[in-house]
Amino acid sequence: MAEVRLVDVSKTFGDVRAVADMNLTIANEEFLVLVGPSGCGKTTTLRMIAGLEKASSGDIYIGDRRINDVAPRHRDVAVVFQNYALYPHMSIYDNMAYGLKRRKFAAAAIDERVREAAEILGITNLLERRPDQLSGGQQQRVALGRAIVRHPAAFLFDEPLSALDAKLRVQMRAELSKLHDDLQSTMIYVTHDQVEAMTMGDRIVVMLDGRIQQVGTPDEVYHQPANLFVAGFVGSPPMNFSRGELEAAEGRVWFTSQDLRLPLLPEQTAAVERFIGDDLVLGIRPEDIHAEEVRGSEQFVRVPMKVEVIEPLGFETHVVLTTGHESFVARFSPRVEVHTGMEQEVMVDMARIHLFAGADEHNLLVGNGTG
Repeated sequence: MAEVRLVDVSKTFGDVRAVADMNLTIANEEFLVLVGPSGCGKTTTLRMIAGLEKASSGDIYIGDRRINDVAPRHRDVAVVFQNYALYPHMSIYDNMAYGLKRRKFAAAAIDERVREAAEILGITNLLERRPDQLSGGQQQRVALGRAIVRHPAAFLFDEPLSALDAKLRVQMRAELSKLHDDLQSTMIYVTHDQVEAMTMGDRIVVMLDGRIQQVGTPDEVYHQPANLFVAGFVGSPPMNFSRGELEAAEGRVWFTSQDLRLPLLPEQTAAVERFIGDDLVLGIRPEDIHAEEVRGSEQFVRVPMKVEVIEPLGFETHVVLTTGHESFVARFSPRVEVHTGMEQEVMVDMARIHLFAGADEHNLLVGNGTG
């Protein structure tokens, strides 16, 4: 297995820049996820590593070898696509063995690798069948097996679960994570699904318009988003936002909007003082709006709101609340009794807020022990 590095890599299609000045290192045996909306450049990045697209500029390395001019079949990577691309006229065994046969592997070595991969994936009993006799999940396992038998330096996954139903996606997420643990291999995974990214990746790369917005562990990206885009993209339900400004009054710094006036904590003041008077955005995660009173701490602020929509999910309830012209989503315990139209005083955890400012809408509170 090997480290993968991209150094100042860009890709243009005519006048369109799909990937811009990307610098990224994927560690040996790491599971790294590229995530972002459609058109953000994540698949183009994967295709450049695979050799299916040529980088317009910059350098790509696998281990110590620069691979920009190396043919895809010689890059020692295995790609698993969204469509399984199985040969319909071949048995599952032959589908998995095909690449090895083309590389002139001995029959005994091919048989050993195919049966080893089939055992790992639990498809040994399917080896004599054809693809049209398998379910979508079984076909996906075969596509994985075809990649495993190659023993590549890195696995590249291009939205491999998007064609599966919701229940099967959950199952396959767990199986892919276990596969990574078993193989101890370098894996680079592309998805637009932030739940997949959060549950599978050792680290996440959030992309927008061909540029990296943030690289970090799932916990870092969720709790310390680098900017407004990352904050809104990662999380379900998404983070609540309120546009307003900071003002200094009564010996404190306050966030004020059309309908809110919230006091910042003393430890947050140093990070935001130079933005007093500027327009900015307050961010609050749904789980940081509490229905029940929290005693013994000054970090919670009471805010009267009105219940507009209730969405019971069994294990929790999503509640849409309004205060004047602004709307917020909160995650309440199912034991909290609410009904549409009622007035509900909530407790906002000011230690968990985020503030975004500047032309790049960066998070003022990241690295300051809050947010």
